[in-house]
Amino acid sequence: MAFQDLLDQVGALGRFQILQMVFLCISNLVVYPHILLENFTAASPGHRCWVHVLDNDTVSANGTGILSQDALLRISIPLDSNLRPEKCRRFIHPQWQLLPLNGTFFNMSERDIEPCVDGWVYDQSSFPSTIVTKLAIADTCAAFAPTFAIYCVLRILAGCSTMTILTNTTMLFVEWTEPRLQAMAIAMTICAACVGQMTLGGLAFAIRDWHTLQLVVSVPLFVFFLFSRCLAESARWLIITNKPEEGLRVLRKAAHRNGRKNAGEALTMEVLRSTMQEELEAAQKKLSVRDLFRTPILRRRIYFASFVRFASYMPFFGLILHLQHMGSNVFLFQVIFGMVNLPASYIAFLALNHMGRRVSQMLFMSVLGISILTTTFLPEEMQTLRVILSTLGVGVSSAAVMCSSAHGNELLPTVIRATAMGILGLAGSIGAALAPLLMILTIYSPHLPWIMYGAFPILACLVVLLLPETRNQPLPDSIQDVEKERKGPRKAKKEDTFMKVTQF
Repeated sequence: MAFQDLLDQVGALGRFQILQMVFLCISNLVVYPHILLENFTAASPGHRCWVHVLDNDTVSANGTGILSQDALLRISIPLDSNLRPEKCRRFIHPQWQLLPLNGTFFNMSERDIEPCVDGWVYDQSSFPSTIVTKLAIADTCAAFAPTFAIYCVLRILAGCSTMTILTNTTMLFVEWTEPRLQAMAIAMTICAACVGQMTLGGLAFAIRDWHTLQLVVSVPLFVFFLFSRCLAESARWLIITNKPEEGLRVLRKAAHRNGRKNAGEALTMEVLRSTMQEELEAAQKKLSVRDLFRTPILRRRIYFASFVRFASYMPFFGLILHLQHMGSNVFLFQVIFGMVNLPASYIAFLALNHMGRRVSQMLFMSVLGISILTTTFLPEEMQTLRVILSTLGVGVSSAAVMCSSAHGNELLPTVIRATAMGILGLAGSIGAALAPLLMILTIYSPHLPWIMYGAFPILACLVVLLLPETRNQPLPDSIQDVEKERKGPRKAKKEDTFMKVTQF
């Protein structure tokens, strides 16, 4: 924890940190839309089976062409329970007896119906082209992928890169600032992502073709790649991983940009080694993933923080990846959700600073679970209230994710924080991946996926109680710093007892 003394000398929030934050925020703004891109590139437009009498331009239904499209649709596509045309089934033969108005409610036998053996016809009023309407995919690489399988592989690689960038951004923010500013730094990363979310909604509204949209959001990444060399590595991480010379060089660079040249010149290798002697000795041993689970306190923190991350990401992505379940105007919902996340991030920042990490997470998680469960059992006729509660759920879920990110970074030691955050990120990614897969459960009950989205955050509230509070506490640099948690209360207790006896 001695690194904080060095950071105070070179400046914990000066021009150096501000420039870093600006670059990382813009990076988040550009990267985050790739997580939500499938809301538009993979949107499932309205569709029905292709039928001979409707979609074959060379054939007329009755030789005279006097029947309307609605009439032809009536005799070709059966109605579902809501009296709307089925999306994936059609009549084997035209049902002429359904032409009279009083024939709408005929009970048809399953023997008269078949699946879409000749493909589908898609409504192109909102999306002229999405990956759902192609099998041959013609985006930078994904836009030109020749097959759907290659497109999926490229999107998986993009997803891995996107989550790595977002995780590294948060760690760099945290490791270059003092404890009282860490919540603010993380709030800035979330706000930048929210702006990216709103930007995506506007771009998708203006660019309906998915190939062009994918290119527009991908090409700017090359520009930021060229400027990424200006980004400084975490000096804290360099020192803890036994690279003190490089860490010293970056610290001097920070002191110079912050206008503290004298402090930079006074910062020598001898000063660094004497200040962080214990951490440098611990850095002589190379650590692996196994070391995360060898000591009891760190192991417990990893397990509990991973579950909290899983339980916060699942409903978050369950809401923002299912815009079509909330209404037809997915572009407006994308912008609204991004706008709601901005004040939600500010509220989370205030809560983290005034109520602490644990209470903030419990508050937002419980409100998230309750809002989702309430929306689940509201009748569909109350669409306005459903949208309001869903929007509230998105805002609260964003606040919960921010609290989980702040708390998770502060629970883990610098020496292995990147690896540990990778595990927490993996837990979050599993929750994000399960979010759309849970929709398969609608075959048993339409409410079941949403019940699970609401239940897990409430369970996470109980798990958060098992984690320590970290507000305004210095970051642990080594595993030993974490394990000292067990000895701390005992030592304090003995000192208190000694003081009482002496005073007596």
